[in-house]
Amino acid sequence: MRALLVVDVQRDFCEGGSLAVAGGAAVATAITGYLASPAVSQCARIVATRDHHVDPGSHFSDHPDYVDSWPPHCVAGTPGASFHPNLDTARFEEVFVKGEHAAAYSGFEGVSSGLRPDGKPAAAGAQPLAHWLRERGVTDVDIAGIATDHCVRATAADAIRLGFAVRVLIDLTAGVAADTTAAAVEEMVSSGVELIGLG
Repeated sequence: MRALLVVDVQRDFCEGGSLAVAGGAAVATAITGYLASPAVSQCARIVATRDHHVDPGSHFSDHPDYVDSWPPHCVAGTPGASFHPNLDTARFEEVFVKGEHAAAYSGFEGVSSGLRPDGKPAAAGAQPLAHWLRERGVTDVDIAGIATDHCVRATAADAIRLGFAVRVLIDLTAGVAADTTAAAVEEMVSSGVELIGLG
């Protein structure tokens, strides 16, 4: 069984946000198109992750190095932490929040929020992403979202480590920088991730 993981398509990671990634809004639009296409029918489960920072310690800095520290972003309760308006969240079965008190790049550091994007209760309470997927028989994951060279890469790495078969829908991702994105792609492929282009 295959699941689609939509990683961190939030306002702060798109143009106009506090940690904007060029092409982020276009990725939000493209994922919405994919969710409405016949191709998504191969995914029995569709979930999303989002940064939800409360006090992530040294992850936030007034003088960030853009490697281990970053400007404040996706602060819980702020507009920047919400999903980008171009992203249709209606198909998300669950949203996994991460990073309240740590950096948390990987979606597998997230736990279910217990609420759907529309605010209605979800089927499960607070469960780690891997547990939630396994409980539902998921063996394969497709990953899309932001940013290719950070949270997408980390989520793919953890998925491989945890024994899932992993595909990254590379056309449905956006990276922070060309060099780090290229390095992330090379790392993902060498670890056994399959890259899927939709164009």
